[in-house]
Amino acid sequence: MSSASAVNSQSSSPGAQVVSELRTAFKSGKTRSLKWRLAQLDAMKRMLIDNQEHIIDAIAADLGKPRFEAFTTEVGFLLSEIEHTQKNLAKWMKPVRVKSAVVLQPASSKIYSDPLGVTLVIGAWNYPLQLSLGPAIGAIAAGNCVVVKPSEVSHYTSALIHGLLPQYLDSDCVRVVEGGIPETTDLLEQKWDYIFYTGNGTVGRIIMTAAAKNLTPVALELGGKSPTIVDESADLDVTARRIIWGKFTNAGQTCVAPDYVLVHERVHDELVAAFGKAITEFYGTDTKSSADYGRIINERHCKRLIGLLDGGNLAHGGEHDLSEKFIAPTVMTGVDGDSPIMAEEIFGPILPVLKVSSIHQAIDFVNERAKPLALYVFAGNKTRAQQVIHNTTSGGGSINHVWMHLAVPGLPFGGVGESGMGAYHGHHSFNLFSHKKSILDKPTFVDPNLVYPPYGDFKQKLIKRLL
Repeated sequence: MSSASAVNSQSSSPGAQVVSELRTAFKSGKTRSLKWRLAQLDAMKRMLIDNQEHIIDAIAADLGKPRFEAFTTEVGFLLSEIEHTQKNLAKWMKPVRVKSAVVLQPASSKIYSDPLGVTLVIGAWNYPLQLSLGPAIGAIAAGNCVVVKPSEVSHYTSALIHGLLPQYLDSDCVRVVEGGIPETTDLLEQKWDYIFYTGNGTVGRIIMTAAAKNLTPVALELGGKSPTIVDESADLDVTARRIIWGKFTNAGQTCVAPDYVLVHERVHDELVAAFGKAITEFYGTDTKSSADYGRIINERHCKRLIGLLDGGNLAHGGEHDLSEKFIAPTVMTGVDGDSPIMAEEIFGPILPVLKVSSIHQAIDFVNERAKPLALYVFAGNKTRAQQVIHNTTSGGGSINHVWMHLAVPGLPFGGVGESGMGAYHGHHSFNLFSHKKSILDKPTFVDPNLVYPPYGDFKQKLIKRLL
């Protein structure tokens, strides 16, 4: 194929057509007004409220997610994000005044938040609604056009997003593209002004490679093995309930779920027993029939997780049914740092528990591995908790709880190192999808010759004092 034919072929691809149309819409300036942005956010809010039951049905069909859990972690989370953004957007959009240097006076210096342009959001299957529309809220609030690419793995939710979004939002500026690897590859071949991806590190590297061709900035929300450190001073009953709740929500398929537990050897057995008690309290003796416990997304992931069950002693759980994509909430002991289950993110309902002899050993264990997306420490001793926070690196975390930092709109959510780059939620989403443009405004009613040559001794001395 000739180079001209190749260019024509690329330019006529579905992805190229979408980007071209959105770029035309962005250049018209319609996305820049506060009125347009608020209208789109309000439309998304109405979409979520009007179709709440259909959305929950789709998520349940994809993941077997309990209905209340689907509401709180998907629909309710997005509604809160929209309302927070609507309440504060006018303030966020205002230019921020900064002090001008004395030598520049009279002058006014401001930082303007400019929309980036045409953006791409690639969602993930484990929270198929939240992780597709959550970043799009920030893109729209910042005045961008956006393409939402839901995960094809959660195909019921993807189809619903594809059907609903054009009915409510401005389709000149907001689009949904469904599909798998071919469609995503086509999209990545286009020139974007920003790419936001949620998923794993392998695909994250593909995203960065494609983005580099056009020097496109990216946000990568990846995963990692988020550690949980339990000190001997912790309240073990509360600790167990919070860890079990955070780990087995969405059947463990949460990027910030506690991946493994490092517990002081003196309270290891007591904590493991408390884990079993909490599991029974939450899901009963027959977890499979619990209305509050979900399923694994597909058979491939279920087989992968079942293969990890031989990596230690089954203290609780271990039951599984591939035909129903079910794995019981499982706690494993006798696991060491070199076990296969410790090699990669588990992303499922299996919780390894490892003994440590001190907080120092736990900190060293964490620091010898890739920087996690989240880190949790449980301790009644505040000094030891702060010791963990100040001597480890993670995207974020909590003291005496798990992943509830996500629920605070003022806190940025994102990874570091292998767990990602870029942070969002609330004002941080607006900033992520904005360019901070620096503008100096210097009036002409006075024009001192201080900065102009010739520079005699007096001018030089004065300027040096003012700088």
